[in-house]
Amino acid sequence: MAHVERSMDQQGGAYSLFQTATMLEGRVRSRTEELTGLMHRLERSNEALVAAKEEAENANRSKTRFLAAASHDLLQPLNAARLSASALAGLALGPEAVAISGRIERGLQIIEDLIKTLLDISKLDAGVVRPAIKPVALGDLLAGIAASFRPFAARKGLRLVVRGPDLVVASDPLMLQRIVQNLVSNAIRYTRAGGVLVAVRRRGASCRLEVLDTGCGIAAAERDLVFEEFFRGGAEGEGGEPGLGLGLSIVRRMAQALDHPLELTSQVGRGTRMALTLPVSPTPPERVVPAPPVATRLTGARVLVVENDPPTADALERLLRAWDAEVSVHRDLAGVEAALAAGLDLPDLLVLDYHLDHGACGLDVAAHLQARMSAPLPVIVTTADHAPEIAAQVAALGGQLMHKPVRPAQLRALLTYLLA
Repeated sequence: MAHVERSMDQQGGAYSLFQTATMLEGRVRSRTEELTGLMHRLERSNEALVAAKEEAENANRSKTRFLAAASHDLLQPLNAARLSASALAGLALGPEAVAISGRIERGLQIIEDLIKTLLDISKLDAGVVRPAIKPVALGDLLAGIAASFRPFAARKGLRLVVRGPDLVVASDPLMLQRIVQNLVSNAIRYTRAGGVLVAVRRRGASCRLEVLDTGCGIAAAERDLVFEEFFRGGAEGEGGEPGLGLGLSIVRRMAQALDHPLELTSQVGRGTRMALTLPVSPTPPERVVPAPPVATRLTGARVLVVENDPPTADALERLLRAWDAEVSVHRDLAGVEAALAAGLDLPDLLVLDYHLDHGACGLDVAAHLQARMSAPLPVIVTTADHAPEIAAQVAALGGQLMHKPVRPAQLRALLTYLLA
C-alpha cells in the first residue's frame, strides 16, 4: 500500500511539473511575441525618425538655396538703386535734395544689411559656413572697429573706450570682426548716456573680450529671447526706433560656429555686459603690407562694362562718366565683339557681371579680350552670388571680385588702384 501511495505521489508531482512547464512555456512565448512586436514597432519608429530627419535636412537645404536665389534677385535691383543714388549725390543738388539723397542711401543700406544677415543666418544654420581659424591681432581688430563706431557714439554724446593687452587670438578674423561689430553697435544703439567699454582680459590660455555699456539693460525674462530672430524687446534704439532684431542672433550663431563661449549679464537701468571667451594663439598673425596710396581721378580711362541688367548698367555708366571715365556698356560678348568690329578702342579695364543672359558668363568676355592683348587686362567681376567656386574662377583669371550691392566708394578706389 505504501508503495502504491509513493507511486501516486510521484505521478502527481510529475504532472504538476508538466503543468508548470507548460504554463512557463506559454508565458515565454507570450513575452517573446510581445518583445518581437515591440522590436518591430521600434524599427518602424526609427525608420520614421530617419525619414523625418532627412526631410528636415532637405527642407533646410531647400531653404538655404531659396534664400541664396532670392537674395541674388533682391540684391540686383538694390545694386542698381545704390549706384543711382551715388550718381545722384554727385550732381549739383540743393540742400533738401542732398538730405533726401542721404535718407535714400541709409534706407538702401538697411535693406542690404537685412538681406545679407538673413542669408548669413541661413548658411550658419545649414552648416555651410566653415570658419577659417588663424592668428588674429586683437588690438588691430578692436582699434579698427572703435575708429568706425566712434563718430556714432560721439553723435549721441557717448564715450567709446578700448582697454586691455594687445593679444593674438585664434579665430576667424571676419567672423570675429562681425561679432564684435554687432555687439558694439547694439551697445551704442541702446545707450543714451555714459558710454561703451570694450575690454580684453587675459585668463591663462584664453582671454575674455567684454563689451560693457551703461544702457537700459535687459530684463531677466528677456535674456534668452534677445538671441532670437527679430526680437527687439521694449527698449527704443537710436532715433527712437528699435533695431531689426538680428544682431545678437547672428552673434550667437557665429560664436557657436567658432566655439567661442558667449555670456550675457545685465541689470535693468544700469547696463549690460556681453563676454566672449577666445583662445590665445601661440603664433603671431601674418604681416600685411599696406598698399601705397593711389590717385583718385579716372580721367580718360577706357572702361568696358558688360551688364545684362538695364537699370544697373545705366546707373554704372552714369557713375563712371561722373568720375570722368570713357565708358562703353554692353549686355554680352556678342555686343562687345560688334563694338570692337565697329572701331571701339581696346579698353584699359573691364567691369563684368558674372551671370549674363542665357547662362552666359562674364568671364568669357575677359578671356576673349585677353587673347587679343599682349599685356594683362585689369578685370573687376561683380556678382550677388557668394559661391566659393565663383571666387576661385575669378582668382584664377587674375581678376578682382566685388559682391553686389557694389559700394561706389570701394569701386572707385579699386578702379584707381588697378589703373595706377
